[in-house]
Amino acid sequence: MKISPSGPDVLFVIPIFGGLKVTETVLSLAIVFAILCTAGILLGRNLKKRPGKLQVLTEKGVSVLQNLVVSCMGEHNAHWTPFIGTIFLSSIVGSFLGMTGFLRSTTADVSVTLTWALTVSVLIWYHSIKANGVWKWLKGFTEPIAVMTPMNIISEIAQPISMAFRHFGNIAGGSVISSVFYAGLALLSGAVLRLIASSGFVAGAVLMLFGIGGFILASVKKAKLSLKILCIVSFVLGLFGLLQGTGVLSGVPILQVGIPAVLSLYFDVFSGLIQAFVFSLLTMIYISGACPPPEETGKTEN
Repeated sequence: MKISPSGPDVLFVIPIFGGLKVTETVLSLAIVFAILCTAGILLGRNLKKRPGKLQVLTEKGVSVLQNLVVSCMGEHNAHWTPFIGTIFLSSIVGSFLGMTGFLRSTTADVSVTLTWALTVSVLIWYHSIKANGVWKWLKGFTEPIAVMTPMNIISEIAQPISMAFRHFGNIAGGSVISSVFYAGLALLSGAVLRLIASSGFVAGAVLMLFGIGGFILASVKKAKLSLKILCIVSFVLGLFGLLQGTGVLSGVPILQVGIPAVLSLYFDVFSGLIQAFVFSLLTMIYISGACPPPEETGKTEN
């Protein structure tokens, strides 16, 4: 994932309104917008009564999303499905952009997640005022007792901040951990290969023979996959150690291959999906609190 501790870099400046800075995050947001709009147009056109596989899959996804919204927010809030779906998909696609290696993840920028959270808060306040009126909404901050007013105000302010930093922190923190681990593997790789190269031909040859013999033996005895991987690593280290010792190939961080991919799979894919779901779920919970079911009419008490 592309990320810098100093924040997104400015790519260029549009010479209007005193200069509009286009950062890496703005570029990523534009790409997310283009991807979602293109997908929506392609998946939504030429719908048929006898759907093909792609249309069936699309309808299933929409149905799952709508059922989730209805189960969390109630049938009367089913119209929120497009909004929740937009946040969910924008978060996922924005997080996955970091896997390209040259684009910055949109969710690794706190300004993006904070904008989403503030938008949700504004919607909550709007619907609370619409349902109760301004005076009753303000009066709600004094409940259950007036002394709780400061705490209720702080809680209202903390809500969008908590949502924003939870999402941002998990994505950005994961990318920092991956970057640090990746750099550490480069240093370790260089040290190991230099050690093998400095010991001469013997160490590299022994590691290669151990790798080949161990792999053959493990295959014959149907040993565990972990043992076969260990043999492969031994062979590769021996080979690259010999190549570095002869000067044919040097400075290749061989230990960086494979291991960072596992971390990327977790932080960029799994964590990205989880954080998108959590943010969407919190959004549904908060909005449903401001949009309660309409009061039932026509019933009288016996």
